[in-house]
Amino acid sequence: MQNRQITIAELPTGTLGPEHFTLGETAKPEPKKGEVLLRVILMSIDAANRSWMKGATYRAAVQAGDPMPTYAICEVIDANGTHLSNGDIVAAEATWSEYVTAKARKVQPMPKVATLSHLMSVYGIAGKTAFHGLMSIGNPMAGETVLVSAAAGSVGGYVGQIAKALGCRVVGIAGGPDKCKWVVDELGFDACVDYREAGLSRALAVACPDGADIYFDNVGGKVLESSLNVMNEKGRVICCGAISQYDTENPTGPRNLPGVIVVKRLKMEGFIVMDFAHNDAKCVRAMQHWVGTGQIKVIEDIVDGLENAPKALIGLLNGDNKGKRLVRVAADPT
Repeated sequence: MQNRQITIAELPTGTLGPEHFTLGETAKPEPKKGEVLLRVILMSIDAANRSWMKGATYRAAVQAGDPMPTYAICEVIDANGTHLSNGDIVAAEATWSEYVTAKARKVQPMPKVATLSHLMSVYGIAGKTAFHGLMSIGNPMAGETVLVSAAAGSVGGYVGQIAKALGCRVVGIAGGPDKCKWVVDELGFDACVDYREAGLSRALAVACPDGADIYFDNVGGKVLESSLNVMNEKGRVICCGAISQYDTENPTGPRNLPGVIVVKRLKMEGFIVMDFAHNDAKCVRAMQHWVGTGQIKVIEDIVDGLENAPKALIGLLNGDNKGKRLVRVAADPT
């Protein structure tokens, strides 16, 4: 039986395009001792996919000819005598493929939920990243102002909703008037600033008349620079990602560093979601509560078909998604 798979045709030297990927077929993989065979159901599409093509980060760099790595929700097809069972739903490090093998000890059994995709969004990496970064680094208090970039994205949308649930004033930054309106009307932010319009620093000052106490940064570059200017003294800056810098060979950094950090005595800290895995259960309990009370809306952007994964990633980098972007490779088990 064949296994469809997308590999890197060549590493991009500029903007990512369809020509950098190849869809092909390989033999269906066979699990070795201690491994299981998995059917990929849903794949996470993240800006980090692009950063892996630029060199080693928190994981090894992706090379030409490699299948594209991803985080996925999968079904165990062949438990191969391990502690898992056929039919188990698990989360695993996978690739852009229909089938993968993985070491049984490294896959994570998933709880039963009414909607399987929620394991990837609100109860998965997106929700956990938002919760852990905001709570463990930002330490928000009711009445504070929280500023969030990429507010219409998978993480930023949850950051803002969590902050609202905690009694904060929330200001988003997003691209385009439609997205800004959606962030306010659908996600409940108090205001949202369009970074594509001229005068970003002035617009942020108007939207944050009392300054910002916490800034959750997903984009880096000029947006980070402008956001630092409205931070209050002793403010906390949470560095989660830099999507504006991934798809270019000419990255730009904030020009006001380190001066603004010193003058305003800011705390600026980066993190990866796995840093706080010991708090995952606490996160999921809190998110389930807020979803149950309607304080958090689950927004997902699901693209159907493995063959559409490159287009889904390219679109994400261009900001055409609302909420967590996923690619559906196979139907949910019945």
